[in-house]
Amino acid sequence: MPKALVVFATRTGETENIGKLIAEGLRFSGVDVDIMKAGDIKNASELNGYDALVFGGATYHGDMIQGMKTFLFLAEKAELEGKAGGAFGAFGWSGEAPDRIYDTMTHIFKMKMVGAPLRLKSSSLGGGIQMAQNYGRDIAKLLTT
Repeated sequence: MPKALVVFATRTGETENIGKLIAEGLRFSGVDVDIMKAGDIKNASELNGYDALVFGGATYHGDMIQGMKTFLFLAEKAELEGKAGGAFGAFGWSGEAPDRIYDTMTHIFKMKMVGAPLRLKSSSLGGGIQMAQNYGRDIAKLLTT
């Protein structure tokens, strides 16, 4: 069974909620999933053993929150090239963080990414639950291609 890790950094809990819904979509597709807060990962080796990695961080004042920035520097030391991936995040006004996470995963980590990052104001607005679950399903599809 393929295995995925969803890592998130959140201020208000909304990015965590989105991450849990993405994990559901992965599970619906037969993927074993772990979910962790970015700050709980202390060593790049903790990212080993996963077929897919999904990173999410909130946008606050037009920037990625510090917990995700710190995590991405740590993740740069892991062997992520060619792994399936996705990026997501919650935002109030602008939503830059998921795009920056996605770009880092694509261009620096050289991961095989799903089409685009998932940006939601809230998982409970405008079909957000379905969009997040479908995002997880899309990442699972990368594991079979």
